[in-house]
Amino acid sequence: MRRVVVLAALLAAGSFSYVLTAFQQPAGQAPAPKVVEVEKLRDNLFMLKGGGGNTAVFITATGIVVVDTKNPGWGQPILDKIKGLSDKPVTTIINTHTHGDHVSGNVEFPATVEIITQENTKTNMQTMKQPTGIPAQGPPTNIFKEHNGKGLPTKTFKDKMTLGKGADEIELFYFGRGHTNGDAWVVFPALRVMHAGDIFSGKNLPLLDANNGGSGVMIGDTLAKAAKTVKNIDTVITGHSTTMTMDDLHEYAEFNKEFLRDVQAGKKAGQTVDQIAAAWKMPDKYKGYTAPSSTPQQTARLKANIQVIFDELK
Repeated sequence: MRRVVVLAALLAAGSFSYVLTAFQQPAGQAPAPKVVEVEKLRDNLFMLKGGGGNTAVFITATGIVVVDTKNPGWGQPILDKIKGLSDKPVTTIINTHTHGDHVSGNVEFPATVEIITQENTKTNMQTMKQPTGIPAQGPPTNIFKEHNGKGLPTKTFKDKMTLGKGADEIELFYFGRGHTNGDAWVVFPALRVMHAGDIFSGKNLPLLDANNGGSGVMIGDTLAKAAKTVKNIDTVITGHSTTMTMDDLHEYAEFNKEFLRDVQAGKKAGQTVDQIAAAWKMPDKYKGYTAPSSTPQQTARLKANIQVIFDELK
């Protein structure tokens, strides 16, 4: 029960960028109900919360586009919730990156659904490596291998792709390494909304997944490039927190650049990873950000992120 309470607290804080797909329910205890909460962002765009990363549901003239499909077992709850929003069929899934709490529900969607990712994410999804900074829970699993490849991407893009047109247009961008090496940014131009996935999971230390190409050296520049390039956006869907603004995204880019400078300065001064982690505090100017000392998970992430940067600077 204690593990359930701790996990719930981390999710509520918006600081848990990757839900362990191997989490086990205690023996004899009934599974918790899979509750999907709906937040209406526009008349034809909704954010579905719970069960992993934030899911976007975009209702077009010809069908429904879903961005990210949460943890294993949450694909059907997403589909059930969509039925209450529209009777149109789901035609497309876009996955922002490879992590299990954003892609595992893919296997529960009809085989006719087109699945689109950045090209590096397709490679990552084929192997489903254990993310850096997340303790392994039992032997590694690959949900797509378990389902004979169902749920893997059927189409990829490198830097940019446009889907649909007019009111139904979607623009997909890749601006560089950050959370992983395949973080897709999903833009709904007519609605002035963008889904950022976990490269902007919330106002906290990002999870830098070096095992899947993430970069602590590059993430600040990648975020800044996205903030500078994408225009006319009022609402940013984050990976795990509330919706935010482009001003928040600009600030988050600077936060990550500043963190890199702090680590670089400590390394240059001869400090170890542990010494930098022990001394680093959340700057006062970043009000509302989750402090590393707030949870054991964030404390561990601070050290892990410093180690990732040290490894990149070798």
